[in-house]
This record gives sequence, C-alpha cells and structure tokens, in this order.
Amino acid sequence: MHFDIITCLPELLESPFQHSIMRRAQDKELVSIDIHDLRSYGKGPHKKIDDYQYGGGAGMVMMVEPLAECIDGLQEQRAYDEVIFVTPDGERLNQSIVNQLSLKENIMIISGHYKGIDERIRDHYVTREISIGDFVLSGGELPVAVLVDAISRVVPGVIGDGTSALTDSFQDDLLSPPVYTRPAEYRGWTVPEILLSGNDAKIDEWRYQQALERTKIRRPDLLDQVDETIE
Repeated sequence: MHFDIITCLPELLESPFQHSIMRRAQDKELVSIDIHDLRSYGKGPHKKIDDYQYGGGAGMVMMVEPLAECIDGLQEQRAYDEVIFVTPDGERLNQSIVNQLSLKENIMIISGHYKGIDERIRDHYVTREISIGDFVLSGGELPVAVLVDAISRVVPGVIGDGTSALTDSFQDDLLSPPVYTRPAEYRGWTVPEILLSGNDAKIDEWRYQQALERTKIRRPDLLDQVDETIE
C-alpha cells in the first residue's frame, strides 16, 4: 500500500519510518511512503503557509492555497481511497479502523500544525478525520507516524509471523494475555505451569481466560462494546 503524507515539518517523520518493521516493510515493497514538504507550495519569498484567523483569536492557521495545490498535484498522480486529516476532534483511532484502512491501496494523510488547517480543506478534500486520543500535541507529525505504523504492521507480509499481529491487543476486542520467556524460574518467580505443559488446547484456553480477566479489570469498556455489537 502507498502513503502520501503532507507536512510542514518533514524532518520529524524521517526517523520513525527508517527503522525496524517500517524499514523492512518498505524494503520488501509491501509499503511505500512519500513525504511532501508543504513549504514547497508556500507563498512569497518566505514560502508562507500560515496566516492569522479571520475573526481574530490566538494561533495561526494553515492556509488553504498551499494545501489545496499540494493535494491537487498529488491527486493528478493517483486516485486515493482516503484523504485523512489527523486532528483531536476526529474519530478515535482503534484497531477496527486500523484493520479497515490496511485494506486500502492509496492513502493521503494531512499533518496539521499551528491552530489547525483552513476549514475549507476539511470540507472539500478530507474523507476521514482521525484522532489518536483526547489530548493536543504540538503538531500532527507524531499522530501521523502512529497511524502509518499501526496500519502498516497489519498489512499481510509486513510482520514475519502473520499470526503475531492477529493476537495483538484489541484484535478480538480483548487485551493481550501475559507473556513469558526463558528462564522458567528467576529469583523464585516462576512461569505458569500450563505454559510449559505442551498442551496447545489448554494453553489457548488459559490465554483466553487471562485476556478476558485482564480486559475486565483494565478496560471493561471494551467488553461493553462487544455486548453492544452482539445486541
């Protein structure tokens, strides 16, 4: 799948996509990412991309012209399944949304900055608005990195063991169960015997019960969502 990312601070996105799973995903040509510097479309000798709000108020706003020209240019090159704006007032990101987006082919993501972007861009270009949580950051670059990473890791082939992503927290509306590795005993702290039994069926049942119990304690709201879906 392909991502086009529009940002006024491209350097903030260089490192997250150049290491670990994201690097391997690109090397295997399962995911491609192009980062576009909005200042290339800025106005005047200073490549201006922001201005004061109409009506007054604190904070600068990303201008409509540079964004529109950048988006128009990208849309001339390919058709997009989604044009996403990351914003605190968007729908809250969850694993279900991530799974949906992982099935897309081309996604454009707009990283906001300052007070936000001119509302006309949201009205005429944006197809989906996503938030990573109920808080505000200095810019949209970190949320963009989170979104792209979350989507990419569930693209088939990106993770070597495909079942690993399928057993992550939230995939089945439960938190993941506890995990252990060698040694089986350390400082008197032992691994549950069931995990050493070799009985796959009993291990699976133990893991499910542990995931259910952990979810009940830490995120009971997830179980409420499951109940609503069943109803």
